[in-house]
Amino acid sequence: MVYTGKKERSIRKEQTRMKKLMNAMQEIKASKRLLPSLIVLVCLCMHTHAQLPFSTAPEKVATRNGNKQFEKENYAEAEADYKKALDKKNNMPEANFNLGDAQYQQKRYEEAEKQFTLSAKTNSDKSVQAKAYHNLGNSFLSREKYEDAVKAYKESLKLNPSDVETKYNLAYANAKLKSKNQGGEGQDKQQQKDQQQKQQEQQNKEQKENEQNKDQQSENKDQQKDGQKKQGQQPKLSKEDAEKMLQALQNEEQKTNQKMQQKQVKVTNVKIEKDW
Repeated sequence: MVYTGKKERSIRKEQTRMKKLMNAMQEIKASKRLLPSLIVLVCLCMHTHAQLPFSTAPEKVATRNGNKQFEKENYAEAEADYKKALDKKNNMPEANFNLGDAQYQQKRYEEAEKQFTLSAKTNSDKSVQAKAYHNLGNSFLSREKYEDAVKAYKESLKLNPSDVETKYNLAYANAKLKSKNQGGEGQDKQQQKDQQQKQQEQQNKEQKENEQNKDQQSENKDQQKDGQKKQGQQPKLSKEDAEKMLQALQNEEQKTNQKMQQKQVKVTNVKIEKDW
């Protein structure tokens, strides 16, 4: 909205705007739901245009120049003119409000919020305060800050309860806030479910690894016992094999004795001749 101290609008433009607005409201009632695409219709900043009383004061001249640039959709140039006006006269009501509009149109919503808040709190005109809160709600809505948008629209309706555009935007913001909260709860539940599933999978994995380790340890113990048993076992001989081995030992022993006896006989029979 370009505020210049007085509200004027051509009859044709006003009739066209209200016709579109009423058509949108009827569509909403017919469908019993809010249509996000219709937000473009009424969530633009409220524009009122009127010429400031002619004045050669620098701040007035700069504000009029800004209004001309705004109507041409040269929002950056309009912003520069409004800032010039504020440099000349700090907190000039028209320039404060219109500067927020120019920043909003450039999608610099946070900066616009500051200007609309300042305008709402410093302007003595309640109708302007209502429009400032309306535009503040639009800025919050553009940043998906639905709860703040709801609060701003409610403040606007306190000052101007009959404003249809603000009522629509309030309904839309409430619907978006409700949807966000419900979606958030569902998302939290899904995240909790996913986390529990991951924990269960991790527990199952650890349990499986523990079982595999136990099986491996048991297998190692069994192998160790088998090795010890094999080492402790003595080779078993049949009775026949034992008798053969015993007979062989006896034969060997007999042969050894015979050889010893022969050696002794030889020693005894040797004749040593002396050299007399």
